[in-house]
Amino acid sequence: MSRYAAVTGWGHYVPEKVLTNKDLEGLVETNDEWIRSRTGISERRVAASHETTSSMATEAAKRALARARLAAIDLDLVICASTTPDHLMPATACLVQEHIGAVNAGAFDLNAACTGFLAALIAGSQFIQSGTYDRVLVVAGETLSRFVNWKDRNTCILFGDGAGAVILEKTDEPAGLLSSVLGSQGAGGSLLAIQGGGAARPATPDTLSSGEHYITMHGNEIFKFAVRSMGQAALEALSKANLQSSAVRKVIPHQANVRILKATQEALGLPWESVFVNVDKYGNTSASSIAIALSEFLDVEPPEPGDNLLFVAFGGGLTWGSAVLRWADVGAMMAEREEGPYAI
Repeated sequence: MSRYAAVTGWGHYVPEKVLTNKDLEGLVETNDEWIRSRTGISERRVAASHETTSSMATEAAKRALARARLAAIDLDLVICASTTPDHLMPATACLVQEHIGAVNAGAFDLNAACTGFLAALIAGSQFIQSGTYDRVLVVAGETLSRFVNWKDRNTCILFGDGAGAVILEKTDEPAGLLSSVLGSQGAGGSLLAIQGGGAARPATPDTLSSGEHYITMHGNEIFKFAVRSMGQAALEALSKANLQSSAVRKVIPHQANVRILKATQEALGLPWESVFVNVDKYGNTSASSIAIALSEFLDVEPPEPGDNLLFVAFGGGLTWGSAVLRWADVGAMMAEREEGPYAI
């Protein structure tokens, strides 16, 4: 009998502090109209001094577990996607595993920049489909505000902080990921990067003074890459799933720039209403982007069993990806589970 990996829980967390476009006018030479017309962003969230990637990811994970009506001890694996981990070592996934009390779970981090949550979702699903594990927490968190140069108006207007998470569970129902696409173009890695802080450029007075620990981006090249890769990846994932775009209930893309989202929508031939958009509220939260958007969508527009969701992303690396997820009968799965050994 085939095994599938269904989403049964979801949750997200964003910091309380809101940084508006008007606020940014006091930091760099910019204005609200300039930012909104080019990006669609009106505001973003900024982590408080006591908040970290692991603390935000932990809160998102707890909310996902509560939604799934599971205890952390029921988890077999924790995968955390992030470009801004708390430390180079230990892995942020290990911190989340400890904070939530997932004492029976393995844990590891995954870094594919803004494609990170999607890559982690694909990896987590394959652990379940292969029969290795039954329950996997996939969480993504970013504290990008600590890697932004607040004097660079080309990047500081774009990024925000937050975290999102889903619980994947095994099911016999033909649901979960129907197809997936991942790609990379390492030759373009320098187009969107944080050069300092790793083994190649460890922290020194020189790397600090030259700003190598900040996000750098070649905006025009990244925009063209994003438009091309997002549309192509989305169409490829649909083809692999043997679906037409009209069979998609909602497209949930990486929230980087509203113009990129519109180009993806046009490539798919879908109405704008088919695309979930929250970039105006949160900006680009990198690996957390799709996770937060998915959680918000599921809270406000719960899908029916059998509905298809399309994810698509691009990011530093350069990376890109897409996947089609079929929604399971989550209520039936919970009822069956709670009659068995995991009853609560």
